[in-house]
Amino acid sequence: MRITLKQLEYFVAAGDMGSIKLAATRINISQPSISSAISHLEREFGVQLFVRHHAQGLALTSAGKTMLREAKLMLRQAQGLYTMAGELNNEIRGRLSVGCMVTLAPMIAPQLAHAFSERHPGVDLNMVDGGHQDLMNQLRQVEIDVAICYDLQIPADIQFEPLASLRPYVLVSRSHRFARQPCVDLSELAAEPMVILDLPQSREYFVSLFESKGLEPMIVARAANQEVVRTMVANNYGFTIANVRPRNPAALDGRKLVPVKLAGDHKSMRIGISTLAQERKPMILAVFEQHCRDLISDESIPGMIRGEEDAT
Repeated sequence: MRITLKQLEYFVAAGDMGSIKLAATRINISQPSISSAISHLEREFGVQLFVRHHAQGLALTSAGKTMLREAKLMLRQAQGLYTMAGELNNEIRGRLSVGCMVTLAPMIAPQLAHAFSERHPGVDLNMVDGGHQDLMNQLRQVEIDVAICYDLQIPADIQFEPLASLRPYVLVSRSHRFARQPCVDLSELAAEPMVILDLPQSREYFVSLFESKGLEPMIVARAANQEVVRTMVANNYGFTIANVRPRNPAALDGRKLVPVKLAGDHKSMRIGISTLAQERKPMILAVFEQHCRDLISDESIPGMIRGEEDAT
């Protein structure tokens, strides 16, 4: 074999980023090194991997897409050898890719990753965020090893272990009339303008809270970014319903937000860890799962208000 794992790594970076320049930045290597590796692979394989678009980056050819999948698999298998060697020596080392739901990542990911890296310096931990379906797809394609997500539509081939429940609550601006109430009922909310988090599974969950009571929300604005939703609410576009409760009570523009208890019993969202169903998990993954259990529970979640603090 006249190719190296390093050349495959450069090819994968370029394929994922669609640009030699961006790939060079991602893996901290020179652009000529990546270009040279791609050219070498194309000569060795006898296929064109990319179509070069002037000033528009790279586009994978059909053959390139197939080779990219195989290259990723080969790199993961190679990394598995290092992980297995660590297990034989009873050491926790190797590469671990962790996905986190985009609405949870800003609060959970930093503390979770830093604490794990401090405890296990031999682990190369890579954290990525994404939507629920993106994380499920990345698990299936073995692009990530584990995902921290909600229990919304988990596929049969994915194992989900719940760690904590997040009950829904209402979020309004400081000047909203509901801000002075101890709690609010869904029937009161149905007549008010609502700003909804417009993410797959999440929006269906929020709408289902109303539908379960025979109500329909009056949605006046949507946003796929949680912070945009919070800022719109703080600027009196309307109320929103959320499960995540950041410790910072303000929107990003500094305006104050007020959480209000949602009256009645409603389905909670559950945070947990998802992995591909498998008979034997690598030790590095098992150790990370235990790390998640230690930090995430109904009593405490990194970056969030929990327990008695959660009562409004």
